[in-house]
Amino acid sequence: MRIVIQRVSEASVTINSKIVAQINTGLLVLVGIEEEDTTEDCNWLVSKIVNLRIFPDENEVMNLAVKDVDGDIIVVSQFTLHALTKKGNRPSYIKAAKPEFAIPMYEKFVKQVETELGKKIQTGQFGADMKVALINDGPVTIIIDSKNRE
Repeated sequence: MRIVIQRVSEASVTINSKIVAQINTGLLVLVGIEEEDTTEDCNWLVSKIVNLRIFPDENEVMNLAVKDVDGDIIVVSQFTLHALTKKGNRPSYIKAAKPEFAIPMYEKFVKQVETELGKKIQTGQFGADMKVALINDGPVTIIIDSKNRE
């Protein structure tokens, strides 16, 4: 499982000209799922997301987590995070999980984020053509792969 976390001052997801998710202070999390992903990968990443200290404290030091600042989260599925680009110029998405595996894992991921954060989060729509807008605060962007736990 691979995620891109962006600290935002605002973010939204629009589908067919309708805003389906919108937050102010918080995180926009893009998540890519592959067939080898497990519940352990999901749990590890969710813990990282809600506990990652990337929000400024009173001294402007990144020392607070999204849950410490009562921030919100939007989670968006993004299979292109598993693009393979070694050969040629057309990315291959063979490593991205098929919907029959990815959808239940995505739903588990969302529920786990809600549990760890202690409140409902917002999402895009799996497989939809989404327009994602954000104001990256910082900018702070962090990429984490559950298969490369550094």
